[in-house]
Amino acid sequence: MIFVGDFIDRGPQQREVLRVARAMCEAGSASAVLGNHEFNAIGWATQSENGDFLRSHSPKNAHQHAEFLRQLEENSAAHRDAVSWFKSLPVWLDLPGLRVVHACWHEPSREVLMSLLDERGCLTAAGIRESYRHGTDAHAAVEILLKGPEQHLPEGIHFFDKDGHKRDEVRLRWWDQDAKTFRSAALSMEGREDELPDSPLPRDFRYTAKKPVFFGHYWLHGSPTMTACNAACLDFSVARKGYLTAYRWSGETHLLKKNLVSVTA
Repeated sequence: MIFVGDFIDRGPQQREVLRVARAMCEAGSASAVLGNHEFNAIGWATQSENGDFLRSHSPKNAHQHAEFLRQLEENSAAHRDAVSWFKSLPVWLDLPGLRVVHACWHEPSREVLMSLLDERGCLTAAGIRESYRHGTDAHAAVEILLKGPEQHLPEGIHFFDKDGHKRDEVRLRWWDQDAKTFRSAALSMEGREDELPDSPLPRDFRYTAKKPVFFGHYWLHGSPTMTACNAACLDFSVARKGYLTAYRWSGETHLLKKNLVSVTA
């Protein structure tokens, strides 16, 4: 089993999720990659050089993280132990035959982070701090790998995401080889794609390698289906009455819908 990250912050049994996943990883029957929610938890609990925290304890961030802190009791031994385990998760896995990353496989971003990883592919203490330093190449790289590429929308256009936050950037459908313009690449526009120009995107994030990549993060709706023949999203919103989804891989380079396995929440 390989987990694609985001074990925490939503769902009623986060302590049990961590117990099961961690036990499997420590027994050698599973692996896992770092999700943005685990990265956020590290930053929330880690102090910066000026005595503040790497991740701001703002009302917005506190609200997003509240259920995890409630269930594991902030600053308890269980909380500290969970954060310590999160630090042991690699940012990605590049295995014989397949790749796993939380939100986006992007070679330039991987190259930026190489010097900030240990031999397991985990961010070092210095790497964590650098990745939280806004304006650095490391911060931009982590944003892409763990949250997905975004592009500023044309002037005057915005939308509200699933949590009600106003956005003037749009996430990009990087796994879609036809996603070359704002209109064709935009995610989460809630039917407003036609308001976007059909002009080329400033940067090309499309994944065109034959080696299949598996990822999570995107809270897709409806019954599990394939996102692309070489890139499969496995996040179908189980914490919001969707589907717990996996892909049963047997070495194929062309991914098949029949190999998706799921159970309803």
